[in-house]
Formats: sequence, structure tokens, C-alpha cells
Amino acid sequence: MFLIWLRVAAILYGVASLLAIPAVLGNRPRGHRFCLPMAMGGWFFHLVATVEMMAAAHHLIPVMADEIVSTLALLIVAVFLLIFFLYRTISFGLFALPLAFLLTVVPAIGPDRYTFASPLVRNGWIAFHVVMLLAAYAALLFSILASILYLVQERRLKDKRSPGFLTWLPPLATMDQIAHTTLVLGFCCMTAGLFAGSLIAQEKVGIGYFADPKVLLSFVIWGMYVVILFVRRSTGLRGRRAAWVTSGVLVAMLCVWAANLLSGVHSSAHRFGLK
Repeated sequence: MFLIWLRVAAILYGVASLLAIPAVLGNRPRGHRFCLPMAMGGWFFHLVATVEMMAAAHHLIPVMADEIVSTLALLIVAVFLLIFFLYRTISFGLFALPLAFLLTVVPAIGPDRYTFASPLVRNGWIAFHVVMLLAAYAALLFSILASILYLVQERRLKDKRSPGFLTWLPPLATMDQIAHTTLVLGFCCMTAGLFAGSLIAQEKVGIGYFADPKVLLSFVIWGMYVVILFVRRSTGLRGRRAAWVTSGVLVAMLCVWAANLLSGVHSSAHRFGLK
């Protein structure tokens, strides 16, 4: 029975995550009104599922991998809700809610694991996973490019002797908007890519997917994405600092991508059984 409540919690976390992005980054009051009830509902059903899961396993503390991951997600949302009620800020939902969803979705599938209806459907999810992660890399690349061009344009406007061929550069406000928009796009693509990867991997390795160091590093990079978005939104990070911070995340993401390509164990072909 606890799987039903856990699945309901995962769905509510997913909806709350989608609402948190415009609520935090777009500062839309309507998103605030709907995001928090969804998160609270998800946490309630998650708590019920956790109590039933522990009672069925006849122990009071999480021991199995799925129990640990599910309990971690429960505590993450609990801290987020506590912060909201104490400080009346929903900003941390940008990090807490998608992470809780990603950590909950695999345990919610259950021990039987989800099996794709056909190899064609499975390959479609694999293609979606790969395309979303590549789109995240591409979006981040354009974000850092826009940040660098922002610096060049800023320097050109301050220096009257700057070369005339740089007049084709867009205004500062336009490039800053491009850098921010592509960063948000990359965040959405990476979140979708990680979700698809979790769904695919659970068919073969289940909750052990989260024990892979490269997977954990991918989630760390996703967290860095969230930090950049949060800092840009709250402090107005732009210009030179934005370029350096975004460059650091891009280098880290490229390192993970290179590690996946060079690894004979974790490469996409071996991981998903394509060869």
C-alpha cells in the first residue's frame, strides 16, 4: 500500500517542481499559491508512505537503499517547508522540490521495476535522455558565450577607442537576458535528462543507479545549476562574475561528459544495453 502513497507523493513533487521554476525565477505570485500546497501534499503522502514502509520492513530506521533515498527526499522537503514557514521564502524550492522528485521517482516504482512496453519505447527514452543532456550542454555554452560578449560590449562602451567592428554586438541588457534565458533552458533540459536516465536505469539496476559516482556527480552539477540560477535571481549576478561562475560549471559538466565517454562501464552504450 505504501507504494501508492509514494507514487502520489512523487507526482505532487513533480507538479510542485514545475510550478517552482516560474514562481522563483519569474517571481509570479500565482506560482507561489499553487506550488506550496502541492509540496505540502506530497510531503504528507510521502510521510505516510515512509511510516508504512518502515512498519512493513519491521525496523524504525532506513536500512535498504530505496529506504535511505526515500527518507532523504522526505527530509529535504521537510527542511524546505520549515524554511518557508520560518522565513516566508519559496526560493529554496527551486532546489529542494526537483531533487525530492528525482530521489522519489525510482523508489516509487517499487521492487518489480518498470519495464518498457517495447524496445522501441525504451530506445525513445534513451534518445530523449541523451538529447536533453546534450541540449543542457549546448544551452550552457550559449550562456557563457553571452556572458563573455557582455564583458566585451561593456568594455567597448567604456573605451571610446574600441574597434568599430564590435558595433554588431547587441545591447548589454539583451545579452544578459540571453545568458539568463539559456541558463534556465539548460536547467530544465538537464532536469528532464536526469529524470529520463533514472527511469531507464531502474529497469536494470534499480535504486543502485544512485550509487554510481558519476551519477552522483551529475546531480552535483545539477545542484550547481540551481545555485547559479538562485544567485543570479537574488543578487543580480552578471558580467565578469557571471562569466567566471558559468565557465566553472561548464568545465565540470564537460569533465563528466568526457568521463562517461571514456568509461567502459558507464558509457551510454553499455549502460543502456545498446551493444
